[in-house]
Order: sequence, then C-alpha cells, then structure tokens
Amino acid sequence: MEYLHSLFETKLNEKTAITVGKFDGVHKGHHMLAEDIISKKKFGLKSCLITFTNSPRQTLFDDNSPSLITNKERVFMLDNGGLDYLIECPFDERLMNTSPEDFIKFLCDNLNMKYMVSGSDFTFGKEGAGNAELLKSLSKEMGFEYNEIQKIKRNDRDISSTYIREELKEGHIDIVNEMLGYDYFVWGEVVHGAHLGTKIGIPTINIMPEKTKLVPKFGVYVTTIDFDGRIYHGVTNVGTKPSVSDEKIVGIETHILDYNGDLYGQFVKVTFQEFLRPEMKFNSVDELKAQMSKDKKEAKEYFNK
Repeated sequence: MEYLHSLFETKLNEKTAITVGKFDGVHKGHHMLAEDIISKKKFGLKSCLITFTNSPRQTLFDDNSPSLITNKERVFMLDNGGLDYLIECPFDERLMNTSPEDFIKFLCDNLNMKYMVSGSDFTFGKEGAGNAELLKSLSKEMGFEYNEIQKIKRNDRDISSTYIREELKEGHIDIVNEMLGYDYFVWGEVVHGAHLGTKIGIPTINIMPEKTKLVPKFGVYVTTIDFDGRIYHGVTNVGTKPSVSDEKIVGIETHILDYNGDLYGQFVKVTFQEFLRPEMKFNSVDELKAQMSKDKKEAKEYFNK
C-alpha cells in the first residue's frame, strides 16, 4: 500500500476505484467499502481510499470528542488489507469549500477515477450538498461507475461510528466488537507506573492512550495482550485508579496472566473481550489486592470456557 499525505497535490495516472470517508473505527460498513474497491482489481483498477487526518466533526461543529481509532491505528489496520493507495489529508477550509461537482471532477481528472462507492448516507462537498443521488447523476456526466451500498443494521439501527461510541461509553464491549467486526483495542507504549502491582505480587503494565482515542467505560475488562508476535491473556483496568491516585489521569493498566517479563518501552496492543465490573475505590491496599485476585480468577475462567 502506498501511503500519501496530500489530496490536491496528488496525481495518479492509473485508473482507480475510490471511496471517501473518515473511517472512524474501520467498522463492518467501512470494511464493505474497502473490500468493494479492492475487488475492482480484476478489472484493472487500483484501489484508493481517501480519509482525513482530523475529524470533520471537529472542523464543522467544534466537536473535539475522541475517536474510536487513532490515525496510526487506522493506517495499521488498512495497511495489510490489499489497498493500493491510502490518501490521508486534512479536512480543511479548501476541502470544505470545494463544491460537490468540483470535488468529483478533481477525482476524475487528477486521480483517474473510473469507479466510486459510498454508503447510502454519504455527503460531501461544500455544506454537505453532495449525496448519493448527485453521485448517480455525476457518474453519467463524468464517465465513472458509481455503486451505493446500503448501511448494515443491528436491531433495526444503522451500524455507525456514533452508535459504536455510544455502546463503548456504556461498557458494552460485546456489542462494540460485534459492530466493529473485530475486538476493540488500545495500542501504546508501556510506561512506568507506581509499581504498586509489583509490590503486592500482581505486577501490571501501564500504557497511556492518546488524547484523541476514546477508551471504554471506566472499569475492569478481560483482555488479550499482543506483543512480540504472541498473544497473552490478561485483565485490564481502564480509568484513573482512584484507590492509589488523585491525579485523574486516564490510563490502561493490565495484569498479564502467567507472564513476568519487563516490557517497559515496548509497544503493546490491549484488546478488550468482556466487561467485568466498574472501576472502584478501595479503602486499603489489602482490599484492592483481594479484588484484583478475584478479577484474575474471573479472567482465567473466561479463557477456560
């Protein structure tokens, strides 16, 4: 996959199949769009996915709420999927003020677009004036094929990034994973914590999620941990650790079952499997240790099912 960082300065001579969007979470619906353009390889078209470095929500509505996936995580997920081109560009004033017709003309003229696919709710161009109906009309005028894909539903509601964010905030990790089509994860570097876990015989690793990343509801989860090409089982606390700190810093603290190595400075992927309980404040270290031991037992039972 060729990773490009500009849209309006890019010129592609090969004929392309294109899809456009924020792709927050890269959920089941997004996978359908990506798979559709990749399938056009048999017709001699290169697949090109266009996405944004910043959320349109932030630019259009001053909404700074975190996203389901960071830019690095999205590139990681798309890199091995068979795409030929990933264009990640800023959602800026120039893009916002480009009319729907001029935007599609640019894709045809500069990116040699011969095929485009979008979801049925896709809007684009200045003030979001472009939609699927306009694309059907423009495809005839500008000489490209257009395909509209209907939204996937869960319980009569469209699967969307908004829907997934709502469920994640409630700790409904099973529903989140179902809609994503993969298990939700946080990826980051292992940093030093207070070393309390080591002192009480239950060592943990700590990673600090990026501020742009939406973490699950504060609480304890059954997780898997991926590093060095291996998968380990674990139990993870998401939150501010109120029993040992008043700083209100959100972190991801994980005890890896049956592992005692030093992972400081390494990057690990923590994947969420099941919600166990809300985050709690304990009156003593002994209470905390007893609950952590109980959490370990429940996690082991989950993996032994």
